[in-house]
Amino acid sequence: MASWDIQPQGVQGQLKIVGTRAEDLGDALSTLLADLREAAGAAGTAVPGSQAAALPHGPVMPGPALKGPTGAAVLSQTSTGPVGAALAEYAAARKSDLKAMADRCQAAVLGAAKATNEYVQGDLEAAQNAQRAARAVRLDAFKDFGGKQR
Repeated sequence: MASWDIQPQGVQGQLKIVGTRAEDLGDALSTLLADLREAAGAAGTAVPGSQAAALPHGPVMPGPALKGPTGAAVLSQTSTGPVGAALAEYAAARKSDLKAMADRCQAAVLGAAKATNEYVQGDLEAAQNAQRAARAVRLDAFKDFGGKQR
């Protein structure tokens, strides 16, 4: 029969360390996305210099502003240059990968915690069963020697 020696306190300590590292990863990803937005905004547009000087706030894309679910403008009507568009495309392409990383970290931590809890419950059940079996044997032994049963 296989024997396990899991120390729940040790697992808990390791899960805290992993949780801290996962938070660090989340912070790094948030910083990455903020830096990408800032870089895209600072990259400029593909408008020749003489035309850009005539526009007070940069070139304007034709059409209405993009709106979010609440109706508020999400993106202004200022146009984006090729670098900004490439950075936005890169972020959009990596979005599912970044979400998968976060989901895997969470699943690993929750899975380890659940497995450890099940291990502890199994230990408690095994101890309870052993106590019941010991009590039953002892009572039968007393009966054979003329002792009183409780």
